[in-house]
Amino acid sequence: MPNQRLRESLLRNGFDFTQVAKATGVDPKTVERWITQNRTPYPRHRRAIAAMVREDESYLWPDALAPDTKKEITKSEVVQVYPHRHSVPQEVWAHLLDQARLNISILVYAGMFLTDNPSLIKLLRRKAEDGVKIRLLLGDPASREVARRSEEEGIGKGTLAAKVRNALAFFKPLADGSHAEIRCHKTTLYNSIYRFDDEMLVNTHVHGFMAAHAPVLHLRRLSGGDLFETYAESFQGVWDDAKPPKW
Repeated sequence: MPNQRLRESLLRNGFDFTQVAKATGVDPKTVERWITQNRTPYPRHRRAIAAMVREDESYLWPDALAPDTKKEITKSEVVQVYPHRHSVPQEVWAHLLDQARLNISILVYAGMFLTDNPSLIKLLRRKAEDGVKIRLLLGDPASREVARRSEEEGIGKGTLAAKVRNALAFFKPLADGSHAEIRCHKTTLYNSIYRFDDEMLVNTHVHGFMAAHAPVLHLRRLSGGDLFETYAESFQGVWDDAKPPKW
């Protein structure tokens, strides 16, 4: 079967066989076979192509690495584990926001703690003007999933929905100015995800606890690792099914 992931990644970034061949030092026919016959390039070629299309090697060639190697790389993707979200130092949040150059993606139900930063809107607007793609996924305040989570946290059936509406009002200026794309989702949210380029904070959700009191994984994407990519694909799946908010 053809390597559709490689084909689509090259098309998305505007690369043809000749350009890839020149970058990797091979014949264009070899590049064509990598795609049409799903041939696996040598490691040095995989690294070069992954850098060109800004994708992970394990995404483009899932079977290229030995299981033991992938396991070790995945372990190394975990930078830090925090027992609670409120344990994550503010310096970490500030650093991740500041260093983002390509992508800021946030998946929450409400994420009201973000609104405690009075300069956040201004910061995100400046990031967007510098070319950072900003995607915000909030819960649908009218959904059963948001109501259920509100009850599970012990804060009352309608409390979380009200928080979502407040968060939507807070972030609306970004959407109005085309500085961010905002969507609402109806998924059962197992984790909140905060992605900043190749780093990510994953706030796990625990039944009976508010998100602030649940653990957080700080992940850094590594070539050949699976952990970061798993959460990145999860975000994309929710994004694809989400709808624009009803302002």
